[in-house]
Amino acid sequence: MTASSTALLQQITAQLSAEFALKDLGALHYFLGIEVVRTATGFFLHQQKYAHEQLERAGMLNCKPASTHVDTKAKVSAVEGSPASDASFYRSVVGGLQYLTLTRPDLQYAVQQVCLHMHAPRDTHWALVKRILRYIRGTMSMGLTLTASSDTSLVAYSDADWAGCPDTRRSTSGYCVYLGPSLISWSSKRQPTVSRSSAEAEYRAVANAVAECSWLRQLLQELHCPVPKATIVYCDNVSAVYLSANPVHHRRMKHIELDIHFVREHVALGRVRVLHIPTDQQFADHFSFADNDHDRLSQVPISRFSIRHGEQMQQRVAPTDMHGCAAQCEHKVAPTLTASTAGVLVAVGQSIPTGLLEEVSE
Repeated sequence: MTASSTALLQQITAQLSAEFALKDLGALHYFLGIEVVRTATGFFLHQQKYAHEQLERAGMLNCKPASTHVDTKAKVSAVEGSPASDASFYRSVVGGLQYLTLTRPDLQYAVQQVCLHMHAPRDTHWALVKRILRYIRGTMSMGLTLTASSDTSLVAYSDADWAGCPDTRRSTSGYCVYLGPSLISWSSKRQPTVSRSSAEAEYRAVANAVAECSWLRQLLQELHCPVPKATIVYCDNVSAVYLSANPVHHRRMKHIELDIHFVREHVALGRVRVLHIPTDQQFADHFSFADNDHDRLSQVPISRFSIRHGEQMQQRVAPTDMHGCAAQCEHKVAPTLTASTAGVLVAVGQSIPTGLLEEVSE
């Protein structure tokens, strides 16, 4: 249980105790396999005990650790290799890995890929699962940090892997959302239809991120914590950024009309702003395709919620917190504003003149 004040929490607990038999277990420290460690700046959530149990159940507790969770080579086909010897065991292990992603966003993409083959797993797919388990063996103490902050701004990053599936040529959408300095939502999901261009795939990913941000804004409103500023959604595709604000309906995008109108409506209402960001600063890449660039991983927020042996990992990014990193992208990395032919401001990814910086940051 939680409340906005200690007095209110005690009052609610007393009222419930009058009707039901309750036992106060004190501050939260363990819940459904998730361990909670209180720090001076917030909470650290991890599933080290649960990860140990999953490795033991899969018979890989003594395996050799892997430094990465997925291979960057071409994706495995659904028909490659021979059928797995125990399909039910495959589903059981992968199902356990899905629960582990509650505090391990770095596993989200790799787990999503092996989940695609639940219906008919093959030995090549089991090799991918073993790679994930080996990576977990070496990173069992990693988790998610939630930092206490009065900042209620929402910043999202969206990306897509165009036509990445070797069997259906569907794209994979990925996004991550920050509330102030804390990562609170992330997703990696294959798109339901085939995209005819990279801009279309990216725009569908933006629509998914906007839908998640819209739900989060409504949730925070119900919790009496409204978000006064527009949510910033970063996308590394200039065409998708242009479509979000351009009132002219391009004839080649008529088949994604619903996504276009959905995003534009939120932009017009001032709830969302879609801005461009260079690919090398795109944090959502790790949720849309295999990216094992360690130098790059050390510069994105994923390394910021990774903690080993109870000590925070050294950061190689200049900002002091995760929201500072988002601010760096907004203020320094991208976007210079130029007037398009339709009179719409489009982000093109260079430094912002001082006069325009305040307008973008409003």
